[in-house]
Amino acid sequence: MALQWMILTYVVAAEAAIALLLTLPSPKLLRSRIVSLVSLIVQTCIFIVPFAAFQLLDIYWKNEHRLMCTGEVCTASERDRYEKSTYKAQRNVILCAAACLLYWCIYRICKYNKQIESLEEVEKRYKKI
Repeated sequence: MALQWMILTYVVAAEAAIALLLTLPSPKLLRSRIVSLVSLIVQTCIFIVPFAAFQLLDIYWKNEHRLMCTGEVCTASERDRYEKSTYKAQRNVILCAAACLLYWCIYRICKYNKQIESLEEVEKRYKKI
């Protein structure tokens, strides 16, 4: 596996762990601290979206310029190598899509939690009046 796919795999694993952490029930004080920390991290980690998009373009380009092995002229090892590269490309597409989807989910969860906090503050102010 190339270095960029290893990095993307670790990023997806970290995003999944963060999404799980954000969705677990926790006390309000702890949740607000976690959400503020994660929202700061999310703002600085926006690079993952163009990185994944670039990797998708790379997969597309390689797929368009790959030698086809469909006829009788291919040996069994060439056919196996072709199928293996196709499976790797499909796995990598899923990895890129997961990276973008998890990033978006984390962003939306943080935004919803911040909106809930602001609505709770407004509700407290109205109850005092």
